Amino acid sequence: MYPSTLTQLAARANPFSAPLFKLQKAEEPEKHAPEQKRVFAAAAVAETGDSCEFGSGKYYALCGFGGILSCGITHTAVVPLDLVKCRLQVDPAKYKSIFHGFSITIREDGMRGLAKGWAPTFFGYSMQGLCKFGFYEVFKILYGDMLGEENAYMWRTSLYLAASASAEFFADIALAPMEACKVRIQTQPGYANTLRECAPKMYAEEGVWAFYKGVVPLWMRQIPYTMMKFACFERTVELLYKYVVPKPRSECSKPEQLVVTFVAGYIAGVFCAIVSHPADSVVSVLNKEKGSTATQVLKKLGPRGVWKGLVARIIMIGTLTALQWFIYDSVKVYFRLPRPPPPEMPESLKKKLGLTE
Repeated sequence: MYPSTLTQLAARANPFSAPLFKLQKAEEPEKHAPEQKRVFAAAAVAETGDSCEFGSGKYYALCGFGGILSCGITHTAVVPLDLVKCRLQVDPAKYKSIFHGFSITIREDGMRGLAKGWAPTFFGYSMQGLCKFGFYEVFKILYGDMLGEENAYMWRTSLYLAASASAEFFADIALAPMEACKVRIQTQPGYANTLRECAPKMYAEEGVWAFYKGVVPLWMRQIPYTMMKFACFERTVELLYKYVVPKPRSECSKPEQLVVTFVAGYIAGVFCAIVSHPADSVVSVLNKEKGSTATQVLKKLGPRGVWKGLVARIIMIGTLTALQWFIYDSVKVYFRLPRPPPPEMPESLKKKLGLTE
């Protein structure tokens, strides 16, 4: 029988086929592979075939595009609920509950009245999403590199909070003009019905300040909201994969991973709504009333008034946040962006803590 190629290769690989063997020192490669940066992202396991490098310009640009879709689409979709919520906040005597608010709006303005303010909502929150998600990725990597691998892991919740707060600061500057128009359209019947009608009228009456007088209350509402949104989401995903999902994350399919994303997003959204609701009430009333300040509005509403419309906001923000994370992560999947797993303790830190030999 003639030896096949397979048997010849097996014979060569057999150490006992040679009468003598020598021990040789393995040569070390001349160049060491560059050490990979520690990344902190609550997403699926990174795979080969990524379309770009993690932290590259293309990566940030596509993350920003994902933010545009996630925030612009979802906020526009819940405009009817947002309209009723705003009217509950600014005129609780007329709009006594969510269902009562819907019935009055439909009776007075018809079904089309529920869509009032959709244009400033779409454009404003698209710009906000671009800055929020895009800058969050930038600041998360920047602050993580500044802290170093071990500190970034130990202080990862603080890292998420700092990165999201920094991103939201700029996102609200982009959002403020359209938010002012939206609230004016939704809460002042007869003032304006469209963005094209509202923006010039506001500028003629109060100048540029009309679009930015609510930016400080907006920071008060959105920065705590976004800090909770990102930090709670990141840690919830980490805990879900650790304690709830019945199989390792690496064995989960893409749809299963996106389900985890949606659930974590909804949990984060409930906490976001509670944290940011008092400031949201102030913003709604402030943009309705000319010449008022945030302090004056806060005193006028009182401790109970700032919590009006909370149930509607929990339903809206919970669903909104879950859908935003779902869309954002789906964009990453579609464009094959790097999606690193939740962070794990570095080996160097394990040795310092005596967890490994």
